[in-house]
Amino acid sequence: MATRAPKPPATQAAFVLHHYDWSETSLVLDLFSREHGRLAVVAKGAKRPYSQLRSVLLPFLRLQVTLSKPSKMNEDGAAEVQSLRGAEWVGGQTLPSGAALFSGYYVNELLLKFLPRQDPQPALFDAYAALLPQLPSAEDAQAALRAFEFRLLATCGLLPDLSVLATTQAPLDPERTYMLAPESGVVVPTHDAPQLTGMAFIQLQAALLHGSQAALQQACELAGPTLKPLLRALLHYHLGHRPLRTRQVLLDVQKLLT
Repeated sequence: MATRAPKPPATQAAFVLHHYDWSETSLVLDLFSREHGRLAVVAKGAKRPYSQLRSVLLPFLRLQVTLSKPSKMNEDGAAEVQSLRGAEWVGGQTLPSGAALFSGYYVNELLLKFLPRQDPQPALFDAYAALLPQLPSAEDAQAALRAFEFRLLATCGLLPDLSVLATTQAPLDPERTYMLAPESGVVVPTHDAPQLTGMAFIQLQAALLHGSQAALQQACELAGPTLKPLLRALLHYHLGHRPLRTRQVLLDVQKLLT
């Protein structure tokens, strides 16, 4: 009886979030894949001049990758990773520049800090893929970034119900203004802090429940520039003592240019 030929390894969609040197010729990649979430992957020989991987293992490029079974990254077995068997750029978004590049690295850092490994989040992957082409557009980038921050927090279970008061669970008054307390949720303003109308919070919650990233982005655009400091405070609260390096680099660059 003829034996069946082994199936070729399946490919999966992925983005490179970060990489660092593993040896003189190899890299360790932090991938964000649609099927398996964040993955630690060794790209053996990727730094060699003749390696076909050198030109594709870059942030923000949508790839189709083929991985081996997990293998030990070091002798003591402290971490278990997979080896990259192949990677191919499927076209589309290329490496952004200027402010869009900083925004892209900012989003990558959020994913690295908030997402655990081996936790598939296909909807968040799709939101990330949709966000990247919008970053170079000054008109769309801010609302798109805010929508992605909301989606990330909601995915991680860190976003309260935005349509009710945290203290009483009563529906918000669309005409009143409220603040978002990172430790609890939407509350009546008690001090000088970024505030939104009840209607803005209600629209954001409805868009989140609807699931459409385009609807969420529109709700963020309607909420206006106040949304940026409001979300920044919420993100920093959940990051704790893990500051975002990308934001600090951007602030330092802005100081040099002024």
